[in-house]
Amino acid sequence: MKVSELRTMTKDELIHHRDQLVEEWFNLRMQSAIKPLDNPKRIRQIRKDIARINTILHEDELGIRKIVAETETGT
Repeated sequence: MKVSELRTMTKDELIHHRDQLVEEWFNLRMQSAIKPLDNPKRIRQIRKDIARINTILHEDELGIRKIVAETETGT
C-alpha cells in the first residue's frame, strides 16, 4: 500500500490495518515453515507496510505530521 493512501486513513483505521497485516504476516510465516509459499515476496511487502504504518503513527505522536482526523457528521 502506498504511503499517500495510508496518510488518508484515520488513526483507528491505521491501527486496525496494522493488526490485520501482523496477523497475515504471522500466518504466512507459519505456512512458509510447512511448505513453500506461492508468493514469498508477500512477506517482505507486509513487513514494509507495517513499518510504514508504524512510522506514520510515530510521526503523529511526535507532532511531526498529524494524522487526518475523522470528520464528524451530525448537527
